[in-house]
Amino acid sequence: MKQMTNKILLTVILAIFILHHSQSQLYPDSLIRYMEIAAENNPSVRREFTGYKAALQKIPQAGSLTDPQLSIGVFLKPMEIVSGNQVADLSLMQMFPWFGVLKNARNEMSLMAKAKYEQYRDAKLQVYFDVQRTWYELFKIKKEIAISEKNIEILKTIERLAIIKFKSPASGQAVPSSGNGAPSGNSLQNSPGNSSSMDMAGNQGNSITIPSAGNSSSMQNSTMGISASGSGLADIYRIQIEEGELENSISLLRSREQTTKALFNSYLNRPPMAPVFTVEILIPDSLGFTVEAVYDSVRTRNPMLIMQDLERQSLSARKKMATAMGYPMVGLGMNYSVISKNEMSSSAMNGNDMIMPMLTITLPVYRKKYKALKDEADLLYASSAQNSEATANSLGNEYYRAVQSYEDASRRKKLFENQYLLASKLLDLMLKSFSGSTSGLTEVLRVHQQALDYELKQTEAIVDLNTSVAWLRRLMASATVQ
Repeated sequence: MKQMTNKILLTVILAIFILHHSQSQLYPDSLIRYMEIAAENNPSVRREFTGYKAALQKIPQAGSLTDPQLSIGVFLKPMEIVSGNQVADLSLMQMFPWFGVLKNARNEMSLMAKAKYEQYRDAKLQVYFDVQRTWYELFKIKKEIAISEKNIEILKTIERLAIIKFKSPASGQAVPSSGNGAPSGNSLQNSPGNSSSMDMAGNQGNSITIPSAGNSSSMQNSTMGISASGSGLADIYRIQIEEGELENSISLLRSREQTTKALFNSYLNRPPMAPVFTVEILIPDSLGFTVEAVYDSVRTRNPMLIMQDLERQSLSARKKMATAMGYPMVGLGMNYSVISKNEMSSSAMNGNDMIMPMLTITLPVYRKKYKALKDEADLLYASSAQNSEATANSLGNEYYRAVQSYEDASRRKKLFENQYLLASKLLDLMLKSFSGSTSGLTEVLRVHQQALDYELKQTEAIVDLNTSVAWLRRLMASATVQ
């Protein structure tokens, strides 16, 4: 029993794996996958990440002491001293900055590295947004092509109906003849009492037909038949004009599709004509937050504002470092003298090497450069604060534009969904009336154009809605895609 259960479980797992694999082969790429590829391969993102890793390498540089100095002096001819002959002199010195210099230098570089990371994160979020925006634009172009091709088929159907109406007797009736035996007109025939019917040669002339009331009606029907025939031809010509405009529009859309595809692949660092897969139906995205919550997130989570705050913190650390650099540096060292024995010396220290501890102190008497360092840090801090204020204002403007676009797209989506539904129902009724010869082609074409426009506008509204949601998420530093 247990083996049977294990076999069933293994079969289910295998079936799920095969199904997932087949779906992944059918839909090899998705928007989320494209965003992952862009984050890994986009040159701008990789450049910022490399810059962040380079900034990390500055932390151990700034937090380390200066290299110790070793001096070696060798006497070519030993110098005779009281306790022997001095052969060589070795000196080792290590300088130590004032307390806090290394700490603040390390803090400055660490904060600058964090700022570089926020810059890298901002570049990645921008690429995410560019990928989503271009992918939605590519979907809209493909959808417009599909709608235009579908409407060409509808126009061809209407054209066939118009040709049938044109060829039908009701539309293109011929001039009626007097087949019922009634006279078609009064004829003045040749008679002995009517000499006017004779020509100058005395021969009998042709009979002259005078239209009667019946013939007048026949001519009117003939004129109506010709008018209906001309109207039918005009209808067919109008349909063909519409078809030509749609075919030209499709050609333009295909050209735009190639350009947009090349732009999209550039974000992924792929060949321009690499295939890009979109969905058949684009589901309207939802923000998931109130617009007020988005604004708060923009003010607290946007990488550019965080980066500038970190820059100000690093400048504060730089000012503290500049202040500490204005104090003396202390150097500790040792001097070692190599002394050999002197045969002529009777000193008890004859031949003993000498060790001498040393202390070095720098004298920072040139104060202008230290004051300039602090003033530079203050000015850079003020500049960063002003830049942060300008960035916050710019992000606020972007936020309000994105919210306006989001709300406008939401309204248009609801409106055009309803309008497209009504126009489609009206078009069905008009097509039935047209096939029954009770509705003119002009009205059918007008309603058909309305349905086409509403379907396109509905697609544009959904694309604008999803683009606005992606825009707001980019401002609030969120890369979530539904």
